Order: sequence, then C-alpha cells, then structure tokens
Amino acid sequence: MSRIAYVNGQYVLHRDAAVHIEDRGYQFSDGIYEVTAIYKGRPVDNDGHWDRLERSLRELRIDMPMTRGGLDLVAREVVRRNRVRNGIIYIQITRGVSPRNHPFPKDTPPSIVMTARHGLGSKPEVAAKGVSLISHPDIRWGRRDIKTVSLLPNVLAKQAAYEQHAYEAILVGPDGMVSECSSSNAWIVTKDGALVTRPLSNDILGGITRKRLIDLADAEGLRVEERSFSLDEAKAAREVFVSSTSSFAMPVVRIDDSVIGNGHPGSIVTNLRARYFDFLESASGPLWYGH
Repeated sequence: MSRIAYVNGQYVLHRDAAVHIEDRGYQFSDGIYEVTAIYKGRPVDNDGHWDRLERSLRELRIDMPMTRGGLDLVAREVVRRNRVRNGIIYIQITRGVSPRNHPFPKDTPPSIVMTARHGLGSKPEVAAKGVSLISHPDIRWGRRDIKTVSLLPNVLAKQAAYEQHAYEAILVGPDGMVSECSSSNAWIVTKDGALVTRPLSNDILGGITRKRLIDLADAEGLRVEERSFSLDEAKAAREVFVSSTSSFAMPVVRIDDSVIGNGHPGSIVTNLRARYFDFLESASGPLWYGH
C-alpha cells in the first residue's frame, strides 16, 4: 500500500509530496510541529496535542491554517488512508511561502503538512532491559517551550548519543542542571521514592506524556516534585526514566559511565509504565481507524 500525505489542501502520494523552495519552514525553520500517538486506531491525548500546537502557533504569531475541527478531520483522514492502527501522525505548520526576507510576510497563508506511519514506541524488550543515556551540553535557544521545527541542537545531541550506542542524550546546562533530553522529558526517582521532573518554563517542552504521567503518579499516591535537578543527582538517583509520545516511560539504567540503581529498571518506573498502558487501553477518544 502506498503512503499518503496531506500537503496544503491535497492528499498526495507520500513519494510525490513536496513543499515550495521558499517555504519559510525550509529556509528559516519558521514553523512548528506536533506528533500524536495512534493506539488501536485512536489518537492519544489528542486535545493536549492540539492545545500545545495552538500555543506554539500563538507564540510565533503564525495563524491557524484551519479550525481545530478541520485539523481533526484532516488528521483522521490521513490516519485512515494510511491504515495506521498503531503509530504516529506528524503535523507541521509553517509561516508559508514568501520571497526570502527575515521579517514576517504580509497576507501569506501558512503551510500545513500531515503524514502518518506505522510503529509506536520501542520494542517491549528494550524497556525490560532499560536504556543508556549520555550527557551533552544544552546549546538550544531560550524558547524550548515552543515545539518549533528548529531542531539542529537536538539533532547534534541525538547523533552524539547514536555514535556512543546510547538511547538518548540528557541535556545539561553550564550550571550542571539537567533540562530534558534531546527528544524526551527527563525524570529521576529519589532515594525516598519521590518522582522529580523539571517544572514547566521556557527551559523545557511541556510534554503531553509528561503531564499524563504526573496525573497517573498522583492517582497511584506517588509524590511528584517539579523542580530542577543536577546531572550528579541524576547519576546518584534510585531510578531514572525519560518520557515522550513514542517512548511512553522508558527506564534508564546508565548515564555515561554511571550505573543507575542496581543496573535494572526500577519498580516505580516499571509500575508507572504499566499504568500508562492501562490508560492507553481504557482511553475512549474518537476512533480514527479500525473497528
């Protein structure tokens, strides 16, 4: 079956999909994106993703290309046409096409692209063993709360992790404090069992999975502290994990040369990951594909 993409009002073969060479997303990274998981044909935490998409557009002063209801209809159709039961949908919106010039163009409609693909999350055996992280300097700009397509520092960090056979790069500021990872939020579990993740600010992306995990932890009676923590504290933590749309809650067993805990996924993140899968199974959002 051929993949189908949505590009500025048209459904086209994925292999033929293209944008204009003077699209500001291509020339300036002047745009935003969202990634939503599809589980058993249903979008996961869809309202949260649309809320974040709208916020990112407002922060960059880019117009919504259509209503939220319109976005829902197109996203559902992209999922349906690609027959994605378990996978992701990717939405990208840019300031549009205009002759190259730094100031915002006037009366230029935004560009929008949507794609969907099969495959959601890492294989269960990866989570069962746990993953390793490398530490990497956080060289990103000062508005990390906007889900912008300008991801070159993240790409460099992820490539460094890849070259060292690690799952992710944990990003560390000049003060030794952890912000997040190159494509996920970072968490630690303290010796007394408290979950710690950095508070929302311009320093991190407000992860939708992060928010869901906080709610699930509260329901389990776990203490959650939204505060900064250092790389040294992370390496000495009882447990460490990362969260994202595609990784859910992924246990970490090593950072650089430091073994986390006993070198195996801890009981708290293992339980929290199980509760997240319970949430996925019980979610009652709109059915976009399947029966």
